[in-house]
Amino acid sequence: MKMGFQSCTICRLYITDEWKNFMERMRREGMVNDREIWTDKLRDLRLWASYRGQTLARTVRGMMYYYRALKMLAFLDSASEMDIREGSRELGPMRRDSGLDGFISERSPSSKSLSRNSSSVSLLFKGHEYGTAMMKFTYVVACQIYGTQKAKKDPNAEEILYLMKNNDALRVAYVDEVSTGRDEMEYFSVLVKYDQLLEREVEIYRIKLPGPLKLGEGKPENQNHAAIFTRGDAVQTIDMNQDNYFEEALKMRNLLEEYRRYYGIRKPTILGVREHIFTGSVSSLAWFMSAQETSFVTLGQRVLADPLKIRMHYGHPDVFDRFWFLTRGGISKASRVINISEDIFAGFNCTLRGGNVTHHEYIQVGKGRDVGLNQVSMFEAKVASGNGEQILSRDVYRLGHRLDFFRMLSFFYTTVGFFFNTMMVILTVYAFLWGRLYLALSGVEAAIESNSNNNKALGTILNQQFIIQLGLFTALPMIVENSLEHGFLQAIWDFLTMQLQLSSVFYTFSMGTRTHFFGRTILHGGAKYRATGRGFVVQHKVFAENYRLYARSHFIKAIELGLILTVYASHTSIATNTFVYIALTISSWFLVASWIMAPFVFNPSGFDWLKTVYDFDDFMNWIWFRGSVFAKAEQSWERWWYEEQDHLRTTGLWGKLLEIILDIRFFFFQYGIVYQLGIAAGNTSIAVYLLSWIFVFVAFGIYVVVAYARNKYAAKEHIYYRLGSHIDCPGIPTISAIHYHMGGCCFCSSPL
Repeated sequence: MKMGFQSCTICRLYITDEWKNFMERMRREGMVNDREIWTDKLRDLRLWASYRGQTLARTVRGMMYYYRALKMLAFLDSASEMDIREGSRELGPMRRDSGLDGFISERSPSSKSLSRNSSSVSLLFKGHEYGTAMMKFTYVVACQIYGTQKAKKDPNAEEILYLMKNNDALRVAYVDEVSTGRDEMEYFSVLVKYDQLLEREVEIYRIKLPGPLKLGEGKPENQNHAAIFTRGDAVQTIDMNQDNYFEEALKMRNLLEEYRRYYGIRKPTILGVREHIFTGSVSSLAWFMSAQETSFVTLGQRVLADPLKIRMHYGHPDVFDRFWFLTRGGISKASRVINISEDIFAGFNCTLRGGNVTHHEYIQVGKGRDVGLNQVSMFEAKVASGNGEQILSRDVYRLGHRLDFFRMLSFFYTTVGFFFNTMMVILTVYAFLWGRLYLALSGVEAAIESNSNNNKALGTILNQQFIIQLGLFTALPMIVENSLEHGFLQAIWDFLTMQLQLSSVFYTFSMGTRTHFFGRTILHGGAKYRATGRGFVVQHKVFAENYRLYARSHFIKAIELGLILTVYASHTSIATNTFVYIALTISSWFLVASWIMAPFVFNPSGFDWLKTVYDFDDFMNWIWFRGSVFAKAEQSWERWWYEEQDHLRTTGLWGKLLEIILDIRFFFFQYGIVYQLGIAAGNTSIAVYLLSWIFVFVAFGIYVVVAYARNKYAAKEHIYYRLGSHIDCPGIPTISAIHYHMGGCCFCSSPL
C-alpha cells in the first residue's frame, strides 16, 4: 500500500505544479479573481482537465497537429526569408487546443485549424498554406450516437459541436435514426461539419442504410461506417485514448513517402507506427503496463517486421493504403464474437491477400493505457478472449496452411501461441501439484522415497523454470529496450525498482487472467467486448467488485492450489526435509499468493481498516440480497452466479464433456483423503470409499429440505416454519424472529 500511496503522491505533486501554471496563465488572460475559474473560465478549466485524461478532446487536439504541421510545411516550401521571419504572425499562435479521441485521421481533403482564429473566413485572406492543408488532411470522428445525443439535448453533443467549431478540418460521422410513423425506422450514415460562414452545423453527406448499423461488433462496425467518408490515399486509424505531438506530425510527409519504396518484392500496404505510452507516471500498475507495452511496440514489432516478415496490425496508429484496403474488404471485419479483436484481423486480411506490413520507428503517436488493476484485467480478458476466437477463425487456419514453416512458427508464437504457452504453464503447475498429491495420498511417493536425489533434482529444475518463466526471462525484452533508449544502468535500476514495487506479482496475476479467459473461450466460446472506460481510476475499489471480477479466474483457483499444497505438506514424507519441500513448492506458493493478494496490494487504500469494514458490510449486503428478476449482478450474488454459468448453457457437447472431465479431479481427491483418514483401520476396500458418499448425500439432502421449506413456508405459513425451527432448541431465535421481534424471541422470554 505504501507503494500505491507513493505513486499517487508523485502524481498529485505533478498535477499541483500544472495547476499553478494553469492559474497563472488564466490571470494573464484577464482573470481577476480565482473564483472566476468556476464561472467565466469554466470552459478552459474543463479543457485543462480533459487534456490530462484519455478523452475525446485530447485526441482531437493531438490529431489537429497534423493540420498545423501541414500549414507550416506548405508555408516554408514557398516562403521567402522575410516571410519566414514573419511566419509566427502569418500562421497564428501555437496553441494546444481540444482533443483526445477520434476515429480516422487521413491525409486528404478537408481541414482543421487548431487555432481558434483559423476559420473559413481567415482562409480567404491568409495565403495558400491554409488551402493546401485543407486539401491534404481531414479528421473524421466516428460517433454513432451523436444524432441521438442531439435529439436528447445531451451536453456531450454540445461539446462535440464545440470541437467542430474550433477545428476546421474536423468532421463527425454518425448514424441518424428516422421514424417513418409506422413503427418502422430508417437509418442513415451522416457526415457533418461546422460552417464558419453560416455559423452552424451543416450536413455534407447522407447515405441511406438497408437496416440497423450494429449487426456485429460495435467498434469495427463504427470504423466501416465512417470509412466511406474518408478521402485521399492514406488513412490512419486512431483510438479515443490517443494523443499526438507537433514535432511528430512534421514527420508524416516522410512516412507517406514509404509507400514509394519496395520492402522485399512488394511496396507496403500498412505502415506500422510505434506508440509512446503517456500514462506511465499515473501509478505503479500504469508503469508496469507502459514498460510492457513499450517493449512490444518497439523491439517486438521491429523484429516482427524485419526479418520475420510476420508483423500484423496490433494498434491504431498504423497508416493504411486506403485504395488497397477499400478494394479488399475494408480495414475491419465486424462479425459478432469471432472478430472481437478487430485490429489484428486487418493484418490477417492484408497478409492473406498479398499485402506487406512494415514498421517505422522514426515517428510515433501518443497512446494511453489502462492505469487501474480492474481496467488492466478487463483489457487482458478481452485480448485473451479475442485470441481464443482467433484460434477458431478461418483466417488463422488459412495462414497456418499457406505460410512457410519458419514464418508459421513466428506467426504462432507472436499471436495465439503466446496465450497458448501461458495457458500451458498454468496447466503444468496444476498437473504437477495434483500429480504429487496423488502420489503422496496413494503411498507411492513413500515407496520410492529411498532415492531422495530425484526430488532434489526435480526441485532444482523447477526453480530454474520458475526464474525463466516468471522472472528474468519475461523482463528481458523490457531490459533490452530500456538499455537502447535510456542506457544499461538506468534499465537495470528501473528493473530493480519494478521488482521492489511487486511487478512480478502483477505479471503473475496477469498470467491467471489470460489463462482463464483464453481457456474458457476455447472450451465454450462466448467472447465479448469489455469496456474499460479509461477514466481516472486511481481510487479504492470495493471488495464486492473485485470478487465479481476475480472469483472465478483467480480466487477459487488459488484457494484450490493452496489447499492442495497444504494437504500435500501434511501427507508427504519429503516435508521432513524442509529444503526439498521448499524447492518443490516455492514457485507454486508464489503463484497462490499473487493470485489472492494482488487485488488487495494494487488497490489504493486496500489495507485501510475503515475501508475494509465498509467493504465487508457491502460484500455481505451483496451476498444476502435476493432482489427480483430485474436485479443486476452488481446488486445480487445470485444474479452474478447465474451470469457466470451462462456459458455452460450455450456450450457444445465437447465443451460440457471436457468440463466434466476436468472436474473429476475432485473425486480423486476425495478418494485419497478417505483412505488417509484411517477411519477403516487401514482397510482399502472400495466399500470404504462408497460409504463416504453417505455424508455427501446427507449434506445435499439437508440443503434440499431447507430450500424447499424456505420457499414454501417462509412467506405464507412462516409461523409453522418458525415453530418447527424452535422445537429442538427453544430460546434460539430464527432469522424470521430476528426480523419481526428485535427485542426477544417470539415464543419464549429468552433475550436475543
